[in-house]
Amino acid sequence: MLYLDAAATTPVRREALEAMWPYLTGEFGNPSSHHTVGERAAAAMADARSRVAGVLGCRPGEVVFTSGGTEGANLAIKGLALANPRGRHLVTTGIEHEAVLASVDYLVRVHGFTVTRVAVDAEGVVTPEALAAALRPDTTLVSIALANNEIGTVQDVAALAAVARVRGALFHTDAVQAAGWLPVGARDLGVDALSISGHKVGAGKGIGAVYLRGRLPVEPVLHGGGQERERRSGTENVPGAVALGVALSLAEVERDELAPRVRAAREAFIARVLDLVPTAVLTGPRADRLPNHASFCFPGTSGEAVLLELERLGVVSSSGSACAAGSDEPSHVLIAIGVPPEVAQTSVRFTFGRDVTEADLAGAAESVGAAVASVAAVGTI
Repeated sequence: MLYLDAAATTPVRREALEAMWPYLTGEFGNPSSHHTVGERAAAAMADARSRVAGVLGCRPGEVVFTSGGTEGANLAIKGLALANPRGRHLVTTGIEHEAVLASVDYLVRVHGFTVTRVAVDAEGVVTPEALAAALRPDTTLVSIALANNEIGTVQDVAALAAVARVRGALFHTDAVQAAGWLPVGARDLGVDALSISGHKVGAGKGIGAVYLRGRLPVEPVLHGGGQERERRSGTENVPGAVALGVALSLAEVERDELAPRVRAAREAFIARVLDLVPTAVLTGPRADRLPNHASFCFPGTSGEAVLLELERLGVVSSSGSACAAGSDEPSHVLIAIGVPPEVAQTSVRFTFGRDVTEADLAGAAESVGAAVASVAAVGTI
């Protein structure tokens, strides 16, 4: 079975599992406890925080551990918007992850914010000019993802954040899909907040982190004992933090070699699929996309039927965001880039892990051709 759904989740790295194991067994202390058992746990948290900060290019004190990317986006968006007195206007796009869109919707419904959704082009790209036109004197926060999970679009976040900064607005980027594949240094990107998720880089589910710049005021989403410098209360997930520190550090070390190799295999895969299925439509950009991402619509088929046939042929992929699995509605991302609803429902996404080979993807492309042909043939009977 060839697993091509890394955007949904990845297996836990052995190095991360081995690093976290002691904190699941003998080293079980609570880092807030003032005794030797707790102090050892606190030391492990400090080391993990330093490792994450090293990759995010920030100070350890600017890293807040969370339960994952969803909580990170909630904390960054709600926390900064509610604590910042500048205004009650938000800017985002129509192709963001549900965690971002739902956080923005909450602020609109419950706290009286207004929102402007910047238009994207047919490849999902936001231009600095479009963002500048959306900003207002009372804009408090902009949230635009570094890389899109459904169509792979990579935004020029540094340029977009610079536009927001000139106008006095804060900027959050969802870097969940980018971590391990693209540079995620917060200072280089010029962002005020950046969220990542552990299970996308081999650290397991239930852990993530968010960078929050310096002394920015943040209203916590979780209230309680004041852990994480009073930004995220709750007893810390020590094993998860340790695993994230190790997995993220290893992914960053490997990135310079891994990303170009997988990108080249991805390019060959896209070319072969388009050759085998002339009616296929590549969604998202051909060039400026995540190295490990390819996504298509196959007009005249059912995306779900293609997925089932692919799995029968030994290839596991997805129809888009795992967070929207089970929905009968076409992808909001594809609708936002102008794909007709009936075509959007034929979408299939292929996302590759670090161990994928060119031979793997060559075989997968042949399976895609066979699966689409089989589903199309059934549809014409």
